[in-house]
Amino acid sequence: MKKRIALDQISAGSRFSEDVFIDDRNLLVPARIAVKPRDLEALKRWGVAYVITEGELVSDEAERKSKVEAKGEAPIAELLPQGFAGSRELYGRYADLVDRLSQLFEKIKRNEAVEPKNVDVLSQSLLQLVRDERDAAISAILGSESKGSDLARSGVNGSILSVVMGQMLKLPPYKLSYLATGALLHDTGMLRIPDSIVKKEGRLSEEESQKIRAHPLLSYRVITKELLYPDDVGLIGLQHHERWDGDGYPRRTSGTEIDPLARIVSVADAFEAMVSEKPYRNSMIGYAAMKALLSDNSRRFDPEILKAFIKAMGVYPLGSTVLLNNAAIARVVETHPDAPLRPRIRLIVDEFGNRFDGDRGETVDLLSEKSLFIARALDPKELSTQA
Repeated sequence: MKKRIALDQISAGSRFSEDVFIDDRNLLVPARIAVKPRDLEALKRWGVAYVITEGELVSDEAERKSKVEAKGEAPIAELLPQGFAGSRELYGRYADLVDRLSQLFEKIKRNEAVEPKNVDVLSQSLLQLVRDERDAAISAILGSESKGSDLARSGVNGSILSVVMGQMLKLPPYKLSYLATGALLHDTGMLRIPDSIVKKEGRLSEEESQKIRAHPLLSYRVITKELLYPDDVGLIGLQHHERWDGDGYPRRTSGTEIDPLARIVSVADAFEAMVSEKPYRNSMIGYAAMKALLSDNSRRFDPEILKAFIKAMGVYPLGSTVLLNNAAIARVVETHPDAPLRPRIRLIVDEFGNRFDGDRGETVDLLSEKSLFIARALDPKELSTQA
């Protein structure tokens, strides 16, 4: 049941168990995200006396305990991935997006009604995450070691990458909103395909392959007929497997006939698929995945969108582990759009073999340190074997 919370009951840092709204339509903060001082200042300037929520005010400790008890897991803050370059709170926000999308997907899979506004809140939360901490959001994708919720995690990852590209392409805010939503939902058609096919480890039969290749049509139906989104969003689901050369599916659409937002999600989806572990193969490291995209030669992807992706991500994407020419090992923490081979890095092991844990290593900008360069990318698993 919705209730009004007077502004004098809220302080900077307050968190609620459900989303908090300024009115019936406008979100203040998503569930479990701290209210910021500037939020309170803005409400006071606007003369807002109360906010609306169905949740309760929760403490950090109560939130931590509820998650541990509900999932039987250690809290996210204690499971930060090695490659993650942000704060515990930010990784918690990322993990929360995956969890919330997973819950929505479970409802869609069971053919239960899903309110579009719940999807809207999720996509706006993701957009805010990318605005707040773009680099940390990207490194969460490469560094995440969480298991389960594969389709939801893929949706969140693909949406983050798509929004990063959209920002590089200077899309207007409403287009970014469509892009974030469509990327989150682009694979919902897979929820209507039997698990026996989706999770099959062996070779698919021709009939099973045809069912998989039909999932964009099912995604379009879910997005436009069940969730009632416009074609701007639905076409992302329908066309994300079409190819620039016309050899894709389901309709062999080609070139500029493919919706621009679908072209963006196509690149994001391909990269995310390569860097994420699947039941049938291990993940590729970010550099290898980027090399695979670079070798496309205008077959699968719009060359201009691929160029924007490489400019935004760098040849060695954020969170990548790299070996330097002096035998030091480092992690990429910032990329330079105009110098993709010379990112800013943080040392993990220096040239003398000294190891630095907890991001205590020195940061080095390869753009200014001309004597140093990246010899090769490392699989993070190689680093763990050296510990």
